[in-house]
Amino acid sequence: MRNNPLLNLALALFILLATGWLLYIGRPIILPLVTALITVYVMISASNALHRQPLFRRLPQPVLRFFLVTVFAGVIMSLAVISATTIREIASLAPVYEANIDGMLETVAVRFGLDRQAMWDELRQVTIEAFNLRTLFLGLLGGFTDIGGTLFLIVLYTAFLISERGGFETKVAAAFKAEGQAQKVLDVTRTINSRVRDYLAIKTLINVILATISFVVLWLHGTDFALFWALLIGLLNYIPYIGSYVGVFFPVVLSVAQFASLPMTLSLTLFLTLAQVMVGSYLEPKLVGRQVNLSPIVVLVALSVWTALWGVPGAILAVPMTSVLAIILANFEETKPFAILLADTVTGAEESGGREGTRP
Repeated sequence: MRNNPLLNLALALFILLATGWLLYIGRPIILPLVTALITVYVMISASNALHRQPLFRRLPQPVLRFFLVTVFAGVIMSLAVISATTIREIASLAPVYEANIDGMLETVAVRFGLDRQAMWDELRQVTIEAFNLRTLFLGLLGGFTDIGGTLFLIVLYTAFLISERGGFETKVAAAFKAEGQAQKVLDVTRTINSRVRDYLAIKTLINVILATISFVVLWLHGTDFALFWALLIGLLNYIPYIGSYVGVFFPVVLSVAQFASLPMTLSLTLFLTLAQVMVGSYLEPKLVGRQVNLSPIVVLVALSVWTALWGVPGAILAVPMTSVLAIILANFEETKPFAILLADTVTGAEESGGREGTRP
């Protein structure tokens, strides 16, 4: 079989397609579990960092981790409540927004001499009558209800995974008895932990900065629900390249309905886009650097693949998931060439199997 490249290629493609199919149909189970695993990486690192501080040094690690799980659950639930409440309020204001759009279109029609009734009716049909704001946002609210169930599973899985974290190394040693095998598994786990932890920590800091700047811009413009839109922009910035701009799209579109003023909407668009450019072109490259060491084209392809499999959550997890895959591939001689192809720059870590020697 080793001397039959065509058969090996066919088997590899079959395994790839089968794995993709399993990931797609198993999304309700796999997605919360994967998200919980990544969350555990971050929370373990956060508990270790807190334990080194004088104020928390005397607290046992289990107490610190329980505290972090509680804070994490509170933040998740608060975000879910804020999102659901905001969408309900937007839906309740939909008639006001529709009336504003109606008045703006009528002003435009009068200014440009569109006083014939037939032309005005056609203009209304392709704008305000082409969609229903109330139906649109109530549909989004239903989507947030589904997300709420997923968030509950993530919190539950995270709590149980952290509670079983203490016996992980013992289980690995018992499961892999061959010489050096258990140590290799632990080295790969530590490398994944370090890579994912550093990326998410820096990315979260960048997103908080971007959300803060966006909130100031939205608040100064008097935009409705400024806090919600700022949180949305910060959250969607986890999606590489396009996420924050997608987040900007929503408040900009709603500003048309709120202000019914083209200059105000253009001003809001300009300043929000300027914030994205400043953070994305200057701050993010300096802070993120080579944390994940993935080629830009690989990130784009990964973004497309994970979005197709898991939707928006897949887009948010695309970079950490692909980084984990690259680390695993780098630790086997047969798959190491694929890890090198995924990398942006070839480093000693990829050439030596991805071991960076870092510990959580």
